[in-house]
Amino acid sequence: VMAARPVTLGIDLGTTSVKAALLGAAPGDPSEFVVLASSARAARAEVAAESSAAGPQGREQDVNRIIQALNECIAALPRQQLRNIRGIGVSGQMHGVMFWKTGQGCEWTEGGAAPLFEPRAVSHLVTWQDGRCSSGFLASLPQPESHLSVATGFGCATIFWLLKNCPEFLKSYDAAGTIHDYVVAMLCGLPRPLMSDQNAASWGYFNTQSQSWNSEILKGSGFPVHLLPDIAEPGSVAGRTSHVWLEIPKGTPVGVAMGDLQASVYSCMAQRTDAVLNISTSVQLAASMPAGFQPAQTPDPTAPVAYFPYFNRTYLGVAASLNGGNVLATFVHMLAEWMADLGLEVEESTVYSRMIQAAVQQKDTCLTITPTVLGERHLPDELASVTRISSSDLSLGHVTRALCRGIVQNLHSMLPFQQLQEWGVERVMGSGSALSRNEVLKQEVQRAFPLPVAFGQDVDAAVGAALIMLQKNLHQKS
Repeated sequence: VMAARPVTLGIDLGTTSVKAALLGAAPGDPSEFVVLASSARAARAEVAAESSAAGPQGREQDVNRIIQALNECIAALPRQQLRNIRGIGVSGQMHGVMFWKTGQGCEWTEGGAAPLFEPRAVSHLVTWQDGRCSSGFLASLPQPESHLSVATGFGCATIFWLLKNCPEFLKSYDAAGTIHDYVVAMLCGLPRPLMSDQNAASWGYFNTQSQSWNSEILKGSGFPVHLLPDIAEPGSVAGRTSHVWLEIPKGTPVGVAMGDLQASVYSCMAQRTDAVLNISTSVQLAASMPAGFQPAQTPDPTAPVAYFPYFNRTYLGVAASLNGGNVLATFVHMLAEWMADLGLEVEESTVYSRMIQAAVQQKDTCLTITPTVLGERHLPDELASVTRISSSDLSLGHVTRALCRGIVQNLHSMLPFQQLQEWGVERVMGSGSALSRNEVLKQEVQRAFPLPVAFGQDVDAAVGAALIMLQKNLHQKS
């Protein structure tokens, strides 16, 4: 009888959905992996703004719903494979913060066909999209000793806001973390939450060089530093499961939770010399920084590239543009509305496919579109514009070609090809829904980034989380 192959579980606790993936070594080649099964569940966890002290700017999620989605996600995987799980990797939405009571954060329901945990003494999750911290409030906070500036939605900023506006609320809890730190702490029954430098950096007030919180600066402002988790290496083992979970054996190693950005990039960066370009609603271009790279120690909010802790004490250089597939969607919507005003009903999906067809035929154009309808984080007041309009360049093909080129050029202006080359990038891995179904965007990516480009990669944080655990465990065994 063949021995059951060891399996690694990856979990990603996202803003809208929870995903899980099971990875195993490929038959015949233990260094390669295959996805054996995966599942996803919508979290539907948004809490009505009225019920939050933060008012309409607040963005909170119900932790019970997220954990319910997580349990459903795991239960949907093949039971036989769940019994063979030898490691669990966890990633999730960065920047957010939730609170719980040590020792009372969850309850394990034994007795059913399958044991699972349910949240008990927990707060809501205040997500990365939370807007309660005004620019005035942020300006009143102490300067961090970190290379990353602090924004609204960042864990430490949210805690400062609660300290000022709801001090009683904070007294009910003695532990805090991201949603994925909470899950790891509950699975392992940790007395104190552990946090990777990836998540800590996303909270603000964390120095990645010394791997420590800005405790003195925070204490000076009366910040409840006892709530800050202990720091551990991403991908290292946080603990072992304290109960059987659904069919997963008790005593299974669980990794320290990592950021979804880092896990996503890891899932499709085959070599250190790959850059990962993801174009879906918005756009991210990420590259692994050369070993030994250290970011400047003062934050620069106007810089288009941010540096995030990656794995093995390296950094990712990331240009994140707010203008991607959403810009094309805005254009399609505009065309459909114009048609309606002219008395013609056309489906938006038809408009989209026809305009891409027209632009594929139109290989070049002199029309120039700056597509920043949503501004950019480093240039919030700059909006979109169209220039060099001549009567010969007004066809749908010209305009669509210019729009796709504009989206890619805008990204290129944030993180130019020359910069990638200096960092040693030799190939671009292209992924994301907007890129995979748009031939014109693909052509423009190849035009702007004259490197080999591999399209059709799927970025998947759950797979990345499982992969880290799989490879760390393989290395320990070998």
